[in-house]
Amino acid sequence: MLKIISIAVVLLVGGILLFAAARPDFFRVERSAVIKAPPGKIFAQINDLKAWGAWSPYEKKDPAMKRTIGAVTAGKGAVYEWHGDKNVGKGRMEITDAAAPSKIVIKLDFLEPFEAHNTAEFTMEGKGEATTVTWAMHGPVNFVSKLMGAFFDMDKMIGTDFAAGLANLKSIAEK
Repeated sequence: MLKIISIAVVLLVGGILLFAAARPDFFRVERSAVIKAPPGKIFAQINDLKAWGAWSPYEKKDPAMKRTIGAVTAGKGAVYEWHGDKNVGKGRMEITDAAAPSKIVIKLDFLEPFEAHNTAEFTMEGKGEATTVTWAMHGPVNFVSKLMGAFFDMDKMIGTDFAAGLANLKSIAEK
């Protein structure tokens, strides 16, 4: 009986490892919202890293988080670093492209609790009196992340935060 249980455990673990290995090597999570404001007004809130405290859902996950904003606070070259509890970890982001009023690209370097290097993109597409804002993040997926993804829906976890951030941004921009 012990031999059958051991074989079953080995097969189960092997199956999980094979399933994880077969997962995609890249990920992309995105959420969109329609905001009744011009693209420039929304762009200003995202492009200025000092403004993130008012709308970013990550700012509220650890109120004691240590934050450092570089000498350049907005536009290309602006840098924001954070170090917090297990809910936010430690990392750095830098705006690498800011094409007003339609697109902002950010290099994200997560250092703790897991190292990851991703890209976030915000796009603003104006139509009439409203703007469709899309917040996306994409990057490579290592084996550990693939294994975690077998048990946790990363799209749902990250996407929920993005949706909350866009809702916060909407309430600010529509004032």
